Amino acid sequence: CPVPRKELPVPRRRKRAVGTAATRGVLRKSLQRGVVLSTGTFLVYEAHKLISGFAEVHASFKVEEVIEQADYLYGSGETEKLYQQLLQHKNSDDAELLWRLARASRDLAQLSSTSAEEKRQLAYEALEYAKKALEKNESNFAAHKWYAICLSDVGDFEGIKTKIGNAIVIKEHFQRAIELNPKDATTIHLIGIWCYSFAEMPWYQRKIAATLFATPPTSTFQEVQYHVLS
Repeated sequence: CPVPRKELPVPRRRKRAVGTAATRGVLRKSLQRGVVLSTGTFLVYEAHKLISGFAEVHASFKVEEVIEQADYLYGSGETEKLYQQLLQHKNSDDAELLWRLARASRDLAQLSSTSAEEKRQLAYEALEYAKKALEKNESNFAAHKWYAICLSDVGDFEGIKTKIGNAIVIKEHFQRAIELNPKDATTIHLIGIWCYSFAEMPWYQRKIAATLFATPPTSTFQEVQYHVLS
């Protein structure tokens, strides 16, 4: 007896084959889209690395160029021009630029054309720049040297107690600068002056210093000779 058409079994195998082909098409499209996205992401990543690397090289080149120009101006005695040039980089993270700005600020303060108020302001600015240079690179000998010099200058505006109190810190930074660069004649000369100043201190000043501080800074002429003749 023939089976009624409506009750004929559904050709499941054929339907499954059709479903499989459709699924494969979806998967193929998804895979192609994924490859395109992955390729695009990779290209963006590579481009980012290339641009970042170029920016770093460019920044490094720019710093070296500024330093070269600054050293030329310093050697030419162009104090005001040097200060204005380096002031543009006061927010830099480069210790080499910052200690040069500290030096330029101090040199400008030393000019006879600079007013008393400007001298004070520049002295404190110089100290801040030197301090920042140390924070960026503690192993930079020039940062230690100029921090010590600028700290001594600030003491002139804050009285004898502060100046004597800073003296030990100043010597420590001079010593650290010499450790990092034993051939720097300027630092050796300055620590020699430091030692001489306290070696020749009159007895009454020593007594005042001892009253103000439990362990006041001291030195001897032997220490002076060591730094001067070494």
